[in-house]
Amino acid sequence: MKYNLIKIREGRVEDLTNVFNLIKELAKYENALHSVKINIETLTKDGYGENPQFKIFVAEYDSKLIGMGLVYFRYSTWKGKRLYLEDLIVNKKYRRKEVGKKLLEKIINYGKRNSCSGLMLQVLDWNEIGINFYKKHDFQFDNQWLNCYLDFKK
Repeated sequence: MKYNLIKIREGRVEDLTNVFNLIKELAKYENALHSVKINIETLTKDGYGENPQFKIFVAEYDSKLIGMGLVYFRYSTWKGKRLYLEDLIVNKKYRRKEVGKKLLEKIINYGKRNSCSGLMLQVLDWNEIGINFYKKHDFQFDNQWLNCYLDFKK
């Protein structure tokens, strides 16, 4: 696989079936496939509807979608506008071939173009491959904050 043949572009509605498959691949890798509650219809509405909530970047190789990154803006009272990387997913067959690097570069440039003060993300503490990937790209790790969440019942 040649690095220069990997194409990174903004995702489109017609990519969502492949994006959804990558989301399920990640959930399976994280032993949490049962936790995926989203569907293509919701992704379509939330990403490409009247009030888009996120942006997707995709990686293609030989006209096949092999990776994706989903980002959205958040706001820090201390640092201002930030870009949040929800997921960076590369198909297992294409990992360690600089696909993630190219996606991350595109996402970082998107954040800079949109006047963000930085990029934030989470990585599971057991995901050594992910941790090492982000360390190679100069990410800082914070061991002072705990993740908290509240799921709303429907």
